Parts: sequence; C-alpha cells; structure tokens
Amino acid sequence: DIVFVLQQKEHPKFKRKGEDLFYEHTLSLTEALCGFRFVLTHLDGRQLLIKSNPGEVIKPDQFKAIDDEGMPIYQRPFMKGKLYIHFTVDFPESLSPDQVKALEAILPQKPSMQLTDMELDECEETTLHDVHIEEEMRRKQAQAQEAYDEDDEPPGAQRVQCAQQ
Repeated sequence: DIVFVLQQKEHPKFKRKGEDLFYEHTLSLTEALCGFRFVLTHLDGRQLLIKSNPGEVIKPDQFKAIDDEGMPIYQRPFMKGKLYIHFTVDFPESLSPDQVKALEAILPQKPSMQLTDMELDECEETTLHDVHIEEEMRRKQAQAQEAYDEDDEPPGAQRVQCAQQ
C-alpha cells in the first residue's frame, strides 16, 4: 500500500479556511476614499483585476468577497468557495495645516460640542499620547503576576517543609 500525507504549506498572501480563501490588502487613504484598482495574482497564476465601485468608500478592517474564486469544493470540482479580501487602510502619520483646511472644506462638518463656556471651564484638559497596546498589556500582566507572586510570600518568610518521621 502507498500512503500519501499532504501538508498544507503557508502562503505569504493567502490563508485557507475550508473552501474559502482570505487575502490581505493594504490601501492608501486616498485609495480608500477615492477608489482603487490593483491586480491580484491568484494561486493558479491568473491575474484578477480588483477595483472599487465609483464613489465607494472602503473602511479599515472591511471585507469584500468575490464568488467562485476560492478553493474547489470537495466532490464538486466545478464549484468553488469565495475569495475574501480583508482591507487595511494606511493613514498618514500627520497632516499639514493646509491639508487639514483642504480636508475640512470637502469632508462633512465635524460634530460641534454642545458645552457652554462655563461647562468647558469645569473640564480638565487631558493629553493623548501614542501607545503600543500589546506591549502595554504584556507589561501590565507581568506586573500583576509579580504582585501576585509577592502576595504569596510575606517578606522574610521561610518555607516550612514537612519533617520526616
């Protein structure tokens, strides 16, 4: 008897889930707002032209699907799953004052704050800063574990072992 063992190899762009394929694609902010076109090279070598509909806006973490571009369905070789495209949007790091003015002129108006000057005077002003949330959570978890470990043994305590009889 001959036994074949197949192991699925990781692909840098595609992930498989059953008969469906998932593809990651990053758009610039301009492409997300104003439209995009790109060529996707499928696993079988075909070139697919992927484009947005006129006036369509793509949001960060949005998914789009293309029917019949996934993997063949078991025992139905002429039927295929879907190809899902997961979009991420690459935002600029900062904008110049002129760019901000230009955007404010064409984008919908910012919501206005409904607070009076007196109410604003009672507010404390805060400052936002950048944070790498994964690092921050790992650090907090390590600190919590350290504090938990310290609670188990009071300072200067010695471990007592059972005496053998």
